[in-house]
Amino acid sequence: MSKATDAISLEGVSLSYLSSAPGPSTIKQHVLHVGSHRGNGFERRWALNEVDLTVGRGEILGLIGHNGSGKSTLLRIIAGVLPPTRGRVIVRGRTTPILDLGTGVHHDASGRETIIFFGALLGRDPRVMAERAPAIAEWAGLSNYLDRPVRSYSAGMVARLCFAAVTDATEEILLIDEVLGVGDATFQRKCMDRIHQRAASGSTVVIASHDLAMLETHADRLVGLDSGAVAAIGDPAAVIAEAVKRHVAAQIP
Repeated sequence: MSKATDAISLEGVSLSYLSSAPGPSTIKQHVLHVGSHRGNGFERRWALNEVDLTVGRGEILGLIGHNGSGKSTLLRIIAGVLPPTRGRVIVRGRTTPILDLGTGVHHDASGRETIIFFGALLGRDPRVMAERAPAIAEWAGLSNYLDRPVRSYSAGMVARLCFAAVTDATEEILLIDEVLGVGDATFQRKCMDRIHQRAASGSTVVIASHDLAMLETHADRLVGLDSGAVAAIGDPAAVIAEAVKRHVAAQIP
């Protein structure tokens, strides 16, 4: 049951898509497939299946699972990028998705112009972003590169600049997909410090990552996804232990 104190509520959320299916190779197989879901060369697959989840305000929630388990799909549904096939999604607050740092960056633009551009994508006032640009670049350790073209940046520098720009303001809901490995260990600690600051200010943070140690240290709860379904949810250490058990069991013939 969704409560007003919940920032995010998912009720029976599922998402399916059609993918190519191997076609019949013989006349007999063709006849058997007529009228079936494979008859047109496609089959329905479920990326998410009956997900129930609530996330409170100010909570840091981690999503774990192997590739293809549904982590990124779940973030995109919360962000409104993908509509669910069925189920109910309630999001109370403005979402800021950090799903693929560097996407859309124009390499001929300067760091300053990139900061303003990312702010505009998030609906922020370009004048405010222009004023904040020096502080954002300083936080990212890129003050000397602020007015240089992005083509002179390394991939890590681009990611640092974008992360600094996107998280500069206190947003109500932050959705982060595998982007916290940018920079060195010192910068990664700065990223997590900022995330905790945002959560302390009331922002809700949902992080999908394969970095189990990071999530065990920083997340309030974890959700373990397996084949699009919630396999475990709760205390980070317990959810990680359950995920390891499932992985080991899957390796046993």
